Amino acid sequence: VERFSRFRHKVVRQGNKAYWITDRNFDLNSHIHRIALPPPGDKTALQDFISDLMSTPLDFSKPLWQMHYIENYGEGSVLLMRLHHCIADGIALMHVMLSSTDTDPDAPYPTPPERQERHSPGWLESTLRSALGMVSTARKVTDTLIHEGLETLTNPSHALDLASQGASAAAALGKILLLGPDPHTVYKGSLGVSKRVAWSQAIPLANVKLIGKALGGTVNDVLLTAMTGALRRYMEFRDDPTDGINIRAMVPVNLRPLEEAYKLGNRFGLIYLSLPIYLVDPRERLHELKQRMDDIKNTPEALVAFQILNTLGLMPIQVADQMVNIFGMKSSAVMTNVPGPRQAVYFAGQKIVTNMFWVPQSGRMGLGVSIFSYNDTVVLGIATDTGLVPDPEKINEYFEQEFVDLLAFAQQTQTLAHPALAAPTEPAAATPAPD
Repeated sequence: VERFSRFRHKVVRQGNKAYWITDRNFDLNSHIHRIALPPPGDKTALQDFISDLMSTPLDFSKPLWQMHYIENYGEGSVLLMRLHHCIADGIALMHVMLSSTDTDPDAPYPTPPERQERHSPGWLESTLRSALGMVSTARKVTDTLIHEGLETLTNPSHALDLASQGASAAAALGKILLLGPDPHTVYKGSLGVSKRVAWSQAIPLANVKLIGKALGGTVNDVLLTAMTGALRRYMEFRDDPTDGINIRAMVPVNLRPLEEAYKLGNRFGLIYLSLPIYLVDPRERLHELKQRMDDIKNTPEALVAFQILNTLGLMPIQVADQMVNIFGMKSSAVMTNVPGPRQAVYFAGQKIVTNMFWVPQSGRMGLGVSIFSYNDTVVLGIATDTGLVPDPEKINEYFEQEFVDLLAFAQQTQTLAHPALAAPTEPAAATPAPD
C-alpha cells in the first residue's frame, strides 16, 4: 500500500461515471483479517469459507481489496486475497503479489519505505523506483506456463504487429458482433448471489508436456482438452444433452508487456474459443481444439476486443452494463490461465506449497475456469453460481479423470523417458500435510 497507491483508493460514482479517489480514512486493519477454520480444518472447510467470501460483495466504502490469514488448515495456513478486477488484471496482480515473496527462505525482511508527503517529487520518484524494483524481483521468480500455447497470450507485441500489418480488424469485429447467444446448457441461466469454488490436485507440468509431445499438442491444448472433457462429463452427469453441442469460452488475452506490470490497471483483450463438447474421444478433441486455437492465433481479434472494452469504459454505466450482458450472452464460461513461479517461493520465510486463483464471472456467465502454474505443477480452479452448478468439485474430479485418460493414451504411444513420469500402478502413499 506504500508503493502502489491504488490500494489506498476507493471507487465513487457521480452520475453516470465512476472515479478513483484517495480514501482519507484508510485503515489497514479494515483490510487484513485473521481467522481460524473450524475443526477438522480440512479442504471442505476451506472450500466452504472461500465460497462464502466469494458470495459477499466487497465494501465500496473502502478500497476494494481484503486479505484473510486463515489458520488451522491441516498443519499449515492459508493467505486468501480478494481483489476487485478494476484494480488490475491477473498479470499485474500476480507481479504485485510475487513482489512480496522471496526465492530464499532466509532472505532479510525489506526495509519499509519512509513515509513522505504524497505531493513530493521525491516521493513519486522513489515510489516508481521501488515499484520497478519489485517487478524486477517478481520477474526473477516468474516464468510462463503457456509459452507453448497461443502466441498472443504471452506475446502482446504479436497482436500489435498483426494490426500494423493490415490484418483484418473489420473481419474480427464482425465476427465478435455477429456471434449468436451460446446454447442453453446447465452452465447458462439466471445468476444468483451464492457462489461456490473448488480446485484440483496439483498436476506435474512434466506430465502435461509428455501428453502434448505424444499426442501432438501444446500445454494449452492438453489442459483445454481435459477441461472440455470434464465439462462434457458433468453435463452427462446432469442428464444434459451433449450431441452436437459446442459452448464458447471467453478467454482473456494479455496485451501488457511484463515490464509494465507495476502500472496496474487492465490491459487485456478477449477471444471466443468454441469448445467441442460433442467429441467423446480425447485425442480427437485435442486435435480439434488445436486447430481452433491455430485459427485464432493469427487474427487481431484480441486487440479489437480490447478497443471495444476501452470504449465501454467511456460510456455511461447503464449502457456499459447492457453491453457487458450482450457479450456475456455469447459465451458460457470465462477461462483464463496465469503463469506463476517455476520454482518454490517463500513468504515471510515460509514456503508457499500451493497457489491458486479464481476468475470473476461478469455479465451472464456463471462459470469461471482458472489455471495456475507454480513450481512445475498446474492447478485448476472452478468458480460457479450455486444455482447453476452447486457442485463444482465434480468438474474437478472429471478433469482429473480426463487427465489420467490422456496420460494413458500418451503412454501407449511413447516410451517414457523417465520412470518417474509413469502413472502409479499402486495407490500413492498419503502426503503429509505441509508445515
